[in-house]
Amino acid sequence: MAEAHQAVAFQFTVTPDGVDFRLSREALKHIYLSGINSWKKRLIRIKNGILRGVYPGSPTSWLVVIMATVGSSYYNVDISMGLVCYIQRCLPEGCGPYRTPQTQALASMVVFSTGVWMLGIFFFRQTLKLLLSYHGWMFEMHGRTSHFTKVWAVSRSCWRASGIWFQILGESPFGVLNWGGETGGHWCLVHGLVLVLRVWDPAPQVFANLLPFTPLAPSPALSALYPQICVRLLSSRRPMLYSFQTSLPKLPVPSVSATIQRYLESVRPLLNDEEYCRKEKLAKEFQEKIAPRLQKYLILKSWWATNYVSDWWEEYIYLRGRTPLMVNSNYYVMDFVFIRNTDMQAARLGNIVHAMITYRRKLDREQIKPVMALGIVPMCSYQMERMFNTTRIPGKETDVLQHLSESRHVAVYHRGRFFKVWLYEGSSLLKPRDLELQFQRILDDPSPPQPGEERLAALTAGGRVEWAQARQTYFSSGKNRAALDTIERAAFFVALDEESHGYDPEDEASLSLYGKALLHGNCYNRWFDKSFTLIAFKNGQLGLNTEHAWADAPIVGHLWEFVLGTDTFHLGYSETGHCLGKPNLMLAPPQRLQWDIPEKCQAIIESSYKVAKALADDVELYCFQFLPFGKGLIKKCRTSPDAFVQIALQLAHFRGQVLPDL
Repeated sequence: MAEAHQAVAFQFTVTPDGVDFRLSREALKHIYLSGINSWKKRLIRIKNGILRGVYPGSPTSWLVVIMATVGSSYYNVDISMGLVCYIQRCLPEGCGPYRTPQTQALASMVVFSTGVWMLGIFFFRQTLKLLLSYHGWMFEMHGRTSHFTKVWAVSRSCWRASGIWFQILGESPFGVLNWGGETGGHWCLVHGLVLVLRVWDPAPQVFANLLPFTPLAPSPALSALYPQICVRLLSSRRPMLYSFQTSLPKLPVPSVSATIQRYLESVRPLLNDEEYCRKEKLAKEFQEKIAPRLQKYLILKSWWATNYVSDWWEEYIYLRGRTPLMVNSNYYVMDFVFIRNTDMQAARLGNIVHAMITYRRKLDREQIKPVMALGIVPMCSYQMERMFNTTRIPGKETDVLQHLSESRHVAVYHRGRFFKVWLYEGSSLLKPRDLELQFQRILDDPSPPQPGEERLAALTAGGRVEWAQARQTYFSSGKNRAALDTIERAAFFVALDEESHGYDPEDEASLSLYGKALLHGNCYNRWFDKSFTLIAFKNGQLGLNTEHAWADAPIVGHLWEFVLGTDTFHLGYSETGHCLGKPNLMLAPPQRLQWDIPEKCQAIIESSYKVAKALADDVELYCFQFLPFGKGLIKKCRTSPDAFVQIALQLAHFRGQVLPDL
């Protein structure tokens, strides 16, 4: 109750003597800092939206175009070919100090420069979209590149090189333009800036005094200063995470005939002659009767949506599945096998959670580089948006992915109990040592689980319909609703296990047991609906259990690579294995979630647990090290490593089957 009272900003009590009003300055301070942090994030999103909207241009490039136009006009060079004068004649006449001929001329130059700038952005985007529409490079064998693909690669490189034009306009992701020692362009640029200041600044001499030259003619000092100013103005800007999204081409709709032909080719090795003839007849009937009408609907959707199949794939492949997520859909990610940074469970979590929230901050600010295939083809980054603050909400017919723009806490499970751990103090992210303190407090908490609490997460491991019905009946109001909201609105879920797992060279089964612990645990110590569950074992080893609907594995791999690298090479540990720094002992302890689970709900939980336990017991997982060769040798054989593994799996399945018809 003490923590609950501290969380209230003000209290009042009605007494016979009047109203006793008490104000908590500390709580109000936290509310104020939280508001400031929220507005900062909104401003960052607005800024990123502007920068993303004008990529590959930038606000600085817009300013440079204006200065170039003004500078050329100052030296009687009309680069607009009369358009500036035409725009000036169309401007409304007025009175006052800001309606002079000079200001009207400057306004017309701004309008002209803005049009040129926007036209350049449009041209670059359309050119990139046209180049990215070619997909032939995906289907060519390694080492056998066609002439058309070579021409395409050269064109793509030329597009990158043509960013030099935008470097002249101010910023580009491709480096700073080498002016070749010529000072005329610098001279025009700087004097354009001076002219703008002369028009708008009542005391232009203030700026002129800052320059070691008179801005009327070139000078030795001017020649030395121009490169510095231009490098500052023309400094390159890296593309943000979503900079290429508007330039990516739409997914083309394949023809019906091509789709049916590929289908028949894929099933031919699996069918005998009689079965194949039947499939061929059905495919031809579908192509002539039903397919034309469906194809029209598909083309119509492709015009409306950026990707005509992604939302259907997400819903019908994942969200409409009624079988348990555990084992069937969720997958796991292992920790370093040979590296042990610390054996302290809470310390490892402190660094890892801090690194994850740092990654989330980079994600929110779009400071992560977009993924580029072959170093030149940008890939869609949409899946990264729902990495954090995301939960799969169960439904009777289909599930829904709930994504929040912000979450300031994580939900933690330990020995059958659920906790809420705040990640921030005011507007500041907790340091690793403070997070270690909070997790250690949970580990040291001796309180027992509440009735029905220990195996509550088994609901997320069982059937989706049963979980949806139980959620609607028993978790739609009261303290159960509040506690469930805390879990579903968390940044992610953390599981503190009492077991130790990892690689042991002397135990051949150690990796397999490690993998099974990450894949399903004991069927009730993972919240399988969260975008991912961070699992910490007693010996400091970690892992992830990831829900599959919101993204594919490479997205999570990018996060995990950043987190492990940050933990190992940047944050580090003390000699005793703790996180670096000193803990803040004044932090409020983690909050225990409160539940009121009736016996009927406990029976449903037990039923879901039995379903999940039977599924987990039916899993045979064997993890081992394979050292003879890796992806390097496979690539030398001009084969894709992914295709190699897929063929190996199919071959193993084929050898284990009895197929007399083949």
